Amino acid sequence: MKKLVATVYIRDGVVYSDPACSVLFDSPDGGSAAVYYSNTGMDAVCLLEFSDTDSEHEKNLACMKALMREAEIPVYAGGLVKRFEDVKKYLYTGAEKAVFLQNKKTWENALSEASSRFGAEKIIYGVWESDSSLQNYQTAAEFVEMFYLPIDSLQDITAVLKMNRSIFAVYQGETASEALKLLEQKEVSVLGGRWIDSFDFDAAAFKRVCQDAGLEMMLTSVRFSWEDLKKNTDGLIPVVVQDDRTQQVLMLAYMNQEAFEQTIQTGRMTYYSRSRQQLWIKGLTSGHFQYVKELTADCDFDTLLAKVSQIGAACHTGSYSCFFHTIFDKKRKVRNPLEVLEAEYAVIADRKEHPKEGSYTNYLFEKGIDKILKKVGEEAAEIIIAAKNPNPEEVKYEMADFLYHAMVMMVECGITWEEVIGEIANR
Repeated sequence: MKKLVATVYIRDGVVYSDPACSVLFDSPDGGSAAVYYSNTGMDAVCLLEFSDTDSEHEKNLACMKALMREAEIPVYAGGLVKRFEDVKKYLYTGAEKAVFLQNKKTWENALSEASSRFGAEKIIYGVWESDSSLQNYQTAAEFVEMFYLPIDSLQDITAVLKMNRSIFAVYQGETASEALKLLEQKEVSVLGGRWIDSFDFDAAAFKRVCQDAGLEMMLTSVRFSWEDLKKNTDGLIPVVVQDDRTQQVLMLAYMNQEAFEQTIQTGRMTYYSRSRQQLWIKGLTSGHFQYVKELTADCDFDTLLAKVSQIGAACHTGSYSCFFHTIFDKKRKVRNPLEVLEAEYAVIADRKEHPKEGSYTNYLFEKGIDKILKKVGEEAAEIIIAAKNPNPEEVKYEMADFLYHAMVMMVECGITWEEVIGEIANR
């Protein structure tokens, strides 16, 4: 299976589009690099960091972790390795693979230790300077299964092809035909480079070109066609649109056959505007694109449910959802677990921002982090004691206490539930 991997560069905790770290990453839809490449058909994203000091290195790692939480695709992480601990930290960010770019004369010992500790399949070895000796790759072949190889053309790869290692080819040109030639090489399993990183690059279209050339690409499988759906009298089908992350219903629109097929091919939600009687790519004028994550037909095949990654607002009024006119609201307890936790977190955060006399929450904030941590520890111990008893109600009660105090700690430390859930999902 061949993969397309976009690369971004990090220096001093800031994300850049170019290896020289001179152009800030600024995606067309305003999202982060992880979100943008997850939405636009990439198979993975490679994060390369460059640091001159340990403090800058730690800042870059924190940036990597933040991007990792937002990514819906695999992430490779790496940079100019100084010691074995660098590789360990790259993998501990949650990365699928560490990119070991040679930096010091002692690199061989660090690479050997990393390979022994984590396995050759977890390490990608590369030389950053283009004039480095081919001997380095021959030495590294003992410890890794994949090479990172910046190249301008197929000619630059010939010698490395003989080493019987998988290659992450970082193509420096901008020609689709040359990129295809590279990917057609048996050893080239990953293709990246500035052409693929470009915001003008159409991953879905290039994958179709590769597939037509007989290459096995990571493509979305479509189980039903337009012909399987039941259209209304106008030849359209309604689409209910839902936020993939929060499950909030965003809008209702319609598709004709062209809109349906274009949505599947491009990954961006495309509708048919009944008022304008033309195709409508959501976000084309506003920048508020919708990237499709899942498309499901109902039991009668006459309505579609689209789960999307929504950029900006879904509604033309500026509201995130089109559904905001409450006709009636039957008061009830909210049962959605994350919604409950988010609501409780919001109350705690508001107490910190707007103190209320007599509030226990404000008492904890006033006493500071040591008091908060003491209470978190006490409540954790209470859970352990409760769990030794046969009554599950006691465990529930103690867990609720623990979660409340944990949320006070989260607010104090500036950590949100979205970040915590993202970390769990990343594992």
